[in-house]
Amino acid sequence: MPYVNVQITKGATRAQKARIVRDVTDSLVDVLGKRPEHIHVVIQEITEEDWGYCGMLTDDWKRSQASGQEAPGSLYRLSAFTTTPEGGNPAGVWIGDRLPPPAEMLRIAQEVGYSETAFLAPAAGKRRTVRYYSPEAEVPFCGHATIAAGVKLGALDGEGEYRFDTAAGEVAVSVSSVDGLPAAALTSVAPKQARPSAELLSRILQTLAWRETELDPAIPPMLAFAGAWHLVLAAASAERLARLDYDFDALKQLMLEADLTTIQLVWRESADFFHARDPFPVGGVVEDPATGAAAAALGGYLRDAGLIAAPARITILQGETMGRPSHLEVRIPSAGGIVVSGHAVDL
Repeated sequence: MPYVNVQITKGATRAQKARIVRDVTDSLVDVLGKRPEHIHVVIQEITEEDWGYCGMLTDDWKRSQASGQEAPGSLYRLSAFTTTPEGGNPAGVWIGDRLPPPAEMLRIAQEVGYSETAFLAPAAGKRRTVRYYSPEAEVPFCGHATIAAGVKLGALDGEGEYRFDTAAGEVAVSVSSVDGLPAAALTSVAPKQARPSAELLSRILQTLAWRETELDPAIPPMLAFAGAWHLVLAAASAERLARLDYDFDALKQLMLEADLTTIQLVWRESADFFHARDPFPVGGVVEDPATGAAAAALGGYLRDAGLIAAPARITILQGETMGRPSHLEVRIPSAGGIVVSGHAVDL
């Protein structure tokens, strides 16, 4: 009978605690074959003055970081999943010997102004610690910023295999030249899925002004994960996907409650070609022009639900209606993480 004790500093929401319990339980079921009814997860919240870090009480350490100098590093701007600066999804890539404090990373992400900025440390080596920030908050994983970071590492340190230690887990990043242009491929953490509740699905459809009859019955709505959670909604027609007009604040609140990073709206043009649009209000963005993490989550969902015969490859075209076309190539192996690849260019 596994007993897991999770100690965190105070401040987590009820939804975040529920996510911790769910993910810990799922891991023990998947890895050790334990039964959920035999698993106990206890969350203990501890005040920062009762938690030590770096030889200091955590609240003292945070104050010292806030008042200290900025961590030295270099900031780059790239656009991912494109071969031209006019396309793709822009991302900031910060590289330094040590990561800045969280408040500083958030400030830098806000100043950059893109949907996400990746922060990498140390400044050299094949293994890096990576954190991702939108202008609103930290996100556990970001695909397009990972592709941008991989291409930038290739330019600075050479092509090859890198390992990113992210909040979602280890992500392998392969950097190479494809058709004479710099490219990167990420291998996601193991994907997983969960069916959305009828209430959540109804509320999100209502907020999007979509009707359930406008969905593709061959690809049922699904919560999909490959580093971050996304709700996959497949439109039955290109015309339905083309119309996107939603209440920004209302959808943002729903997504925060459900711990969703984006809503992945897709239309399947053919067996291996998809069009996608991804509302991202939790990151302060109406729509994302390219979402690598959602592409990986979709690939895992298609495979695990038997909606595609793995191994397989699919192409996702995103950002069309925004004037920033993005091409995401997704390789779906028979098991394990999903591989998402693309080019990136300096801005």
